[in-house]
Amino acid sequence: MFHCATGCSGPFTQNFNAMLLLRRCHSLTRFGPLTTQRRQVAPAVASCAVRLWSSSSSDDQRSYQHTHSPSWRYGLAGLLAGTGVVLAYGLHQHKAEQADTVRVQTIEKTSSLPIFSQEEVTKHRSLQDGVWVTYKGGVYDITEFVAMHPGGDKILLAAGGALEPFWALYAVHKQEHVLEILSEYKVGELSAEDVKKQQAVKSSDPYSSDPERHPVLHINNLKPFNAEPPPEILSDSYITPSAFFFKRNHLPVPKVDPASYQLSVEGLPGGVLTLSLEDLKTKFSKHTVTATLQCAGNRRSEMNKVKQVKGLNWGIAAISNATWSGAKLRDVLLAAGYGPDVAKWACHVQFEGLDKDVTGTTYGASIPLKKAVSEEGDVLLAYEMNGEELPADHGFPLRVVVPGTVGARNVKWLGKIIVSTEESSSHWQQNDYKGFSPGTDWDTVDFKSAPAIQELPIQSAVTTPADGAVVDRSAEEVTVKGYAWSGGGREVVRVDVSLDGGKTWQVAQLRTSDKGQAPEPSPPPGQAWAWKLWEVTAPLPAEAQELEIVCKAVDNSYNMQPDTVPPIWNLRGVLSNAWHRVKVKIREDENEE
Repeated sequence: MFHCATGCSGPFTQNFNAMLLLRRCHSLTRFGPLTTQRRQVAPAVASCAVRLWSSSSSDDQRSYQHTHSPSWRYGLAGLLAGTGVVLAYGLHQHKAEQADTVRVQTIEKTSSLPIFSQEEVTKHRSLQDGVWVTYKGGVYDITEFVAMHPGGDKILLAAGGALEPFWALYAVHKQEHVLEILSEYKVGELSAEDVKKQQAVKSSDPYSSDPERHPVLHINNLKPFNAEPPPEILSDSYITPSAFFFKRNHLPVPKVDPASYQLSVEGLPGGVLTLSLEDLKTKFSKHTVTATLQCAGNRRSEMNKVKQVKGLNWGIAAISNATWSGAKLRDVLLAAGYGPDVAKWACHVQFEGLDKDVTGTTYGASIPLKKAVSEEGDVLLAYEMNGEELPADHGFPLRVVVPGTVGARNVKWLGKIIVSTEESSSHWQQNDYKGFSPGTDWDTVDFKSAPAIQELPIQSAVTTPADGAVVDRSAEEVTVKGYAWSGGGREVVRVDVSLDGGKTWQVAQLRTSDKGQAPEPSPPPGQAWAWKLWEVTAPLPAEAQELEIVCKAVDNSYNMQPDTVPPIWNLRGVLSNAWHRVKVKIREDENEE
């Protein structure tokens, strides 16, 4: 599905060149006041476009049509928004960026353009209000370009903000003809104050050294940073790009020197075992596991609609899927002295992170010893994510990955492992991430009365279309996409989808890879750690004016999602897994009488 990184220069270049010619025709008509020139040029642009396409070869025309077909819309989706294959994210391209700046300055003639504030730019985030973006201090009104964008309407993800983070993810934009196209849409300059503002960080801020994050993420909390991607991104790719993988931090991101990093393993007969990052990479076999992580609060926003709960207002995207590589925790524990005698008294493996609060208290959690030492448990001390070193937000240089278990136990920036008779005494193990009856309130709750969440229940959600979306009757059908996952290694075997609120159902097609790739092999029983993406295309009901799309998943233990939220509501808003519901309006054909 996203394999255009090296093989799309032909269609991409043809279409961008075609649009460049179109823009040049457009530029001949750009006279008059800045605020009205867009509307004035439309007829001339249309005429120019007709001449352009009528004179092109049939191959070029087919290429253009192919680019605008549904398969290309998804194959190229996120060209500007960076939601296809992640290219060059995090690479140091200082020289290239300098060259880009020179080219932009050469191409653009900006002697008397107005100055805009970031606040003014942010107001232009829709086709109704205009779509404005910034790039290297310039402000661009790309409203008219949206319809021509080969990547589809996901270009709107950058609306009201900067293009740089998106272009960093997709290197095809670093070309002269793309910069020429952009230059034709320039309407002003970003104020110097706003250009500097993003770089101004208070040194006293404990979060000042946190890494940069992609602006497409929906921020639920800034400090500590917690954010989720737009839902449609999740179903774009079986493996979630690291930049879009949901971020769940409890404390400031620690800066760790990998050269001096040490992991301490305690509580075993052999004494304390200390391992460097190099030890973990060279003394233990490297294993790779594809596993989905989900926050306990995923879909909490739906519980808030029933009754307010305490916690971050997560939507449906506090879940992501990645490949993780590292040493097996089991192998490390064996090297540290674990044996049958330990199993007679130890019950838990505790983890402590290197992230600390102002008192020096670290984040901590624990898992059952049985899970930690099981050959089938696949618990990793991971130092790679999606084939690269762990990003800072995801635990660099080392984290625990506990497949099938709630994200809170997958401790990041791991500093210490303790084999113990007791669970972790951490607040996040003892007084959080536990489920209660809907009748329990903050006056009556007893956290000691409930077990800590480990394995998560069956889950699914609709990622596209979005709630409130509009589909045209002329389309005659609607395609619904989403994800499904179950904890504890239980495999999702079916996803049922309804367009009428649950009156009638059809079975979705499941997939375990991106389109065009071979499916992942079926996992051994009890080791289905990764989600399944699903899709169904169905005709629009003839008389319906609105669709209530519902999805529900079933795993191989025949666990099913509850149909409504109220019976599973709890004061912390965790374990929200009721049928996911999305309402979509059908727009009738305006030509119908």
